[in-house]
Amino acid sequence: MKPVGKGSLWRKVYKNRALYLFISPFYILFLIFGLFPIFFSLYLSFHKWSGLGKMEFVGLKQFTYLLTDTTFWQSVGNTFAIWFLSTIPMLFGALVIAFLLNTPLLKFKGFYRTAFFVTNVTSIVAVTIIFKSIFGNHFGLLNYVFTMIGLNPVEWLNSGILIKVVIASMVIWRWTGYNAIIYLAGLQSIPNTLYEAAKIDGANLVQMFFHITIPLLRPIILFTVLMTTIGSMQLFTEPQVLLGNSGGVGGAGVTITMYMYKQAFVDNQYGYASAVSWVLFGIIALFSLLNWKIVQKTGAK
Repeated sequence: MKPVGKGSLWRKVYKNRALYLFISPFYILFLIFGLFPIFFSLYLSFHKWSGLGKMEFVGLKQFTYLLTDTTFWQSVGNTFAIWFLSTIPMLFGALVIAFLLNTPLLKFKGFYRTAFFVTNVTSIVAVTIIFKSIFGNHFGLLNYVFTMIGLNPVEWLNSGILIKVVIASMVIWRWTGYNAIIYLAGLQSIPNTLYEAAKIDGANLVQMFFHITIPLLRPIILFTVLMTTIGSMQLFTEPQVLLGNSGGVGGAGVTITMYMYKQAFVDNQYGYASAVSWVLFGIIALFSLLNWKIVQKTGAK
């Protein structure tokens, strides 16, 4: 095949200039609001800048300081703790819901699918305010129920562990239905003959769930684990609305993105916040690579 010269290439571009003109707004907006901020944040991570005045080049000092910053590592620990508390029950619950929605005897499947997915499109701020009224320390709905049955009220937002439980419960409530729809799509690709053969052999629903459904959905489960991990690493709105910039008692609810936000928009340390964002990118990339390796090994079996 004859290589296309530069002159020939530009002639083709000029000939189809109307088409390129129509698609140009997307690329222009992406360049301004997508690509440029990424490279500028990388450039900014090597500079000390308060948002006004001249930037001061500091090299890798902000990254080295980050490695010794105990508050940053506390936010990393908080983020992974919330991820662990939310991911396991959420994905297992989503699997169970998808398995039940896929049963042929269930009626009104469309209604249940819509009902479970509504949680994902509900306003995060509204959901957080509702959960704050449920888990309030003194006048929360849950504590009211506890007092009605003779139990002592629990100060949910005054305990480091319980703060993480409250945030994890919001994540579970929001994303379980979304993952259930993904699992349901995977379940519908599994041949019904496998379940019919298992029924003939005397298997019950629990045995079919653990010996047929989960093994065949392994790649999809790994995908949802990856997406859940990426989402958990970027968790911001729920703890921010629930606890404010302080992150609760002893900073127990401060996530990585909350810490990055505070450094940039509260303390005006934009360079250091950019360094935090790139470390967060590295953490997410590491998990993505790990998931890809696992999927590759699973597919090779």
